[in-house]
Amino acid sequence: MVSSTASDETEPAVNSPIRQEDLKPFERRALLELKVKLEEAILKNQLLKPRGGQNNDKRNSRVVAHPYSPENDEKCLMSPRTNEAPNCYDFKLWEVPLQPSRGHESTDVILLKFLNAREFKVSDALDMIRDTLIWREEFGADEILNEEGLDLPELEKVTFMNGKDRSGQPVCYNMYGAFKDKELYMSTLGDEEKREKFVRWRVRCMEKGIRQLSFKSGEAESILQVIDLKDCLSHSMKEFRTTTKKVVSILQDNYPEFVSKNIFLNASFRSYAYHALFSHFTSTRSKSKFIFVRPNQITKTLLKYIAPEDIPIQYGGFKREDDKEFSNENGKVSEVSVRAGCIETLEFYIAKPGETLLWDLSVVGWEVSYKEEFVPDDEGSYRVLIQKEKRLEETIRNSYYISEPGKVIITIINRTTKKKRLFHRSKTKPTIPLYNLLQHPHPRPTV
Repeated sequence: MVSSTASDETEPAVNSPIRQEDLKPFERRALLELKVKLEEAILKNQLLKPRGGQNNDKRNSRVVAHPYSPENDEKCLMSPRTNEAPNCYDFKLWEVPLQPSRGHESTDVILLKFLNAREFKVSDALDMIRDTLIWREEFGADEILNEEGLDLPELEKVTFMNGKDRSGQPVCYNMYGAFKDKELYMSTLGDEEKREKFVRWRVRCMEKGIRQLSFKSGEAESILQVIDLKDCLSHSMKEFRTTTKKVVSILQDNYPEFVSKNIFLNASFRSYAYHALFSHFTSTRSKSKFIFVRPNQITKTLLKYIAPEDIPIQYGGFKREDDKEFSNENGKVSEVSVRAGCIETLEFYIAKPGETLLWDLSVVGWEVSYKEEFVPDDEGSYRVLIQKEKRLEETIRNSYYISEPGKVIITIINRTTKKKRLFHRSKTKPTIPLYNLLQHPHPRPTV
């Protein structure tokens, strides 16, 4: 049993995917107009022709789709143009057919991404679709997941998918501070060939993340991106800045509305000021996607979008790599409010000896102290101080073996003038003490 005071704070709603029934009238008209123009361009074999109708661009002249028929539905990859002009072409983006008359449930979701990216200007959205198809052919994006030489285990901790946010969107973490390791920096960005390989690897990460999206109306159709800027803004990291700029350009031009938010952690005042200065030239929708977070606000900000059990421990959450104690089934976190200048206690009563109590604890913004003790039911037994009073500065995990009925009491002391949000979870598990195993070893089997 845990005695605690329920928190009255609630998280703000996370941006949810756009549903067709929520579209404004002018957005519905734009979607319908784009579908008509796209259908016409596909049927007339004009989708990949350059703007203006003149086929004078070599890259456009060599790109076309396989003709569609039920028998060759899987053959929808781009290929060299032939002299034959079939009546119907089947273009796909991320395995979703673009031709509206095909009636695929995800086509409108993809088209709305391009419309949103171009503020529902139909001609601009159609141009963006054309440019994306051409780029994917030239870059080889459709085959990049199977491309040899892009399995880079040394970069697994740089960019990776880890869990989902409150609305079910995959979360992509970018820990670019890893490049402060000069050996890793030079092996990844030391010359032009390596930098180009890093760009391809980063695009591959994006494609992997997209594989987790359903493209169904009302379901997760974007990725939440967390970028940690700690230790990666050094003046000596010129190659890193130019390479990431190229990556950002590729993603902006060819992956419309695939990132719901960009949360920049450990942002310097310079980064924030730079964004504030140039944000006047961007749309309100674009500005809302960029969030810059100072170090003392990281946990508070991430909690708006990600549940505490899914936030990595280095950011004040509870998620650990290869956690063998808590899972999605038993790892739900409870919240308690600790009022300013007050003391709050958590009590875990264990009636059955022979079990171990395990708990996790974190406080948003830290600045509190805590202590842990075991109080037995038997008045003749001694209280046990598990942890003397200590300042809480990171997510903690502790445990205590229960040898007699009693309760573990965790005391949180808030000496600040601000209310604090305390998160915790716990579980018990049967345990055989080590000294029992030593005193009663398993008998050897007889032959």
